[in-house]
Amino acid sequence: MNFHLPPDIQTYLTRLDSFIHTQILPLQHRDDNNRFFDHRRESARTQWTNQGLPTAEWESLLRQARRLADDAGFYRFPFPVEYGGAGSVSQNLYMCAIRHHLAAHPVYGGGLGLANDLQNEHSVVGNNPVVMMLYYYGTEEQRRRYIPAAICGEFRATFGLTEIEHGSDATYMETTARVVGVDDSQNLCYEITGNKKWQTGMHTATHCLVFARTSGKAGSPQGITAFIVPRDTPGVTVASYEWTLNMPTDHATVLFENVRVPASAILGPLDNGLAIAQTFTHENRIRQASSSCGAARYCVDRSVEYAKTRKVFGKPLAANQAIQWPLVELATQTEMLRLLILRTAVEMDQVTAKCKTTGEPPWVAIEKRLGHKIGMCNYYANRLVTEAADRAIQIHGGVGYSRHYPFEHIWRHFRRYRITEGSEEVQIRKVAAYLFGYKTTGEENDKKKESETMKGEAKL
Repeated sequence: MNFHLPPDIQTYLTRLDSFIHTQILPLQHRDDNNRFFDHRRESARTQWTNQGLPTAEWESLLRQARRLADDAGFYRFPFPVEYGGAGSVSQNLYMCAIRHHLAAHPVYGGGLGLANDLQNEHSVVGNNPVVMMLYYYGTEEQRRRYIPAAICGEFRATFGLTEIEHGSDATYMETTARVVGVDDSQNLCYEITGNKKWQTGMHTATHCLVFARTSGKAGSPQGITAFIVPRDTPGVTVASYEWTLNMPTDHATVLFENVRVPASAILGPLDNGLAIAQTFTHENRIRQASSSCGAARYCVDRSVEYAKTRKVFGKPLAANQAIQWPLVELATQTEMLRLLILRTAVEMDQVTAKCKTTGEPPWVAIEKRLGHKIGMCNYYANRLVTEAADRAIQIHGGVGYSRHYPFEHIWRHFRRYRITEGSEEVQIRKVAAYLFGYKTTGEENDKKKESETMKGEAKL
């Protein structure tokens, strides 16, 4: 067994570092751009008198960074090959290694710099779930029309699954879509009524990806359909933007009142839209876990550095076991978690490769075989990073609590991941289902078939 990153990934990370140091960091340090990253970050980023939305200057800076990354060939790495992606057979391993590296880096780590600002999922290596959903489920016309526009930022869609009264229980959503007639071309038209909450990016969205019940009963995963709804469609209203622990906010509550769309707005299969929501879930959860693990490592490393140089009562702070032992535990946990994440990413790539020969959708196979391992990585990493940030605040004392250091910001940002992308309770429940036999990976059946085949060959 080899526990080192493959040479090609190490080379890629070296190239990425070089690009960041020569193009992204100079942009971050240019003029007064650092105001977005130091202790004033929330004031510089937030329109306090305009619903708490991001400032135009801040979002413009992020767009500049993404353009530089795209021109340098980094931004589109995870996208499909025909849209500029790398097409690596080790894509999950690559993305986990990249996101851990960016979040753990001593210069621009923590998920706080222009190279990788995770508060709004900004990174020089793109992570755009909507592109993959369109690629797997869109019609030829939808892919042609929306994917290139999504990559260059001209198509921006919210993700409408969560509602005011429904979060993890998506099958009980109250938003409905019903057939109300035909258009001039005799195509069916649907009318959407309901609401969606935590619609990230609504302030600049061109479209809303809305999941609505089109048939079936509450609680059934069948009967839910995804619609691509233009933002300016009559009946689409932003009720509010929700202020959060970490500002600025771009998370809206959106109301849909008799919103009429043609059948061509349907993304994927009618009545089976939840499959779309699950397409990118596992990739996103493992990548999120990797970022959290990297940020935890960042907090530990910075705390060790500080403890070595800070003098208290005539000796380094690091001489005290009360400082050493918590950091030893955190360092051990981050390293074990990193290895679990990388191993799980490798297995995800192996399952994906096998699906090319079996024809099984990779996200279905990954859920069946590896859903519990991804759940382990996700819930534990998101919990660990908040513990590491909290310990870093404690070790740094007053300046750790202040905004002169990034740890309070790291805690506030990563704390949300214990709720989003499936709460940690949902993830733990999934692991328990495998652990106690309520759900299986199918490996038992595979081994049984293999044993029966071997017995048959022996008889021959």
